[in-house]
Amino acid sequence: MKKVVNILTVTGFMFFGAVQSTFAQEAAEQSRTFHQELKLRFIEGGPGFMGIVLVALILGLAIAIERIIYLNMATTNTKKLVASVDDALSSGGVEAAKEVCRNSKGPVASIFYQGLDRADDGIDSAEKAIVSYGGVQMGLLEKNISWLSLFIALAPMLGFMGTVIGMIGAFDAIAVANDISPAVVAGGIKVALLTTVFGLVVAIILQIFYNYIISKVDSIVNNMEDASISLVDLLVKYKK
Repeated sequence: MKKVVNILTVTGFMFFGAVQSTFAQEAAEQSRTFHQELKLRFIEGGPGFMGIVLVALILGLAIAIERIIYLNMATTNTKKLVASVDDALSSGGVEAAKEVCRNSKGPVASIFYQGLDRADDGIDSAEKAIVSYGGVQMGLLEKNISWLSLFIALAPMLGFMGTVIGMIGAFDAIAVANDISPAVVAGGIKVALLTTVFGLVVAIILQIFYNYIISKVDSIVNNMEDASISLVDLLVKYKK
């Protein structure tokens, strides 16, 4: 009887020890931070294609941040600028208006300066200069955006390529083991799914930045066009 009690006691300790170990392992998995979990999934997905997709994310974010900074610096209060140019034209003429444009930042001020610089040649010449230089400024606003769209398209394509390679690896494992058990194909399928998810996540992040940049460019271009019309009207007004 005493021996049975001892066996039950030892068995109970082993059971509770196993339960405690299981809970400790689950707690350790749950206590992993987001950074640790992301790093683990990145390693499990394979450094090959995951690294290429990561490079696409880094380059895309670099272009997006540079464009956002440039566009925010290019955003100006066009109504205030038009009012300042109007006051300068009425008080000091074209040279005073050009000085206002020199002291102002942004593409609208640059366009105004080019138009005012050719105001003495006539309204038509000034209008052509405004239109031509407006195209130049629009090109500067849209600079490198095509590269951002390339990375948006490239990231999921690389993820899908990793998916195909992971599935090929799974079928190779089946051929080697001559078995289709889940344990044989789990590794390849896991790599396939992780590369796909990572590629899609990168594309979604860059797409958000891309849409914001495009909307910002459209807003600045609309302000440029409205301000250019206002400048031509001012030149016609003070040339009479």
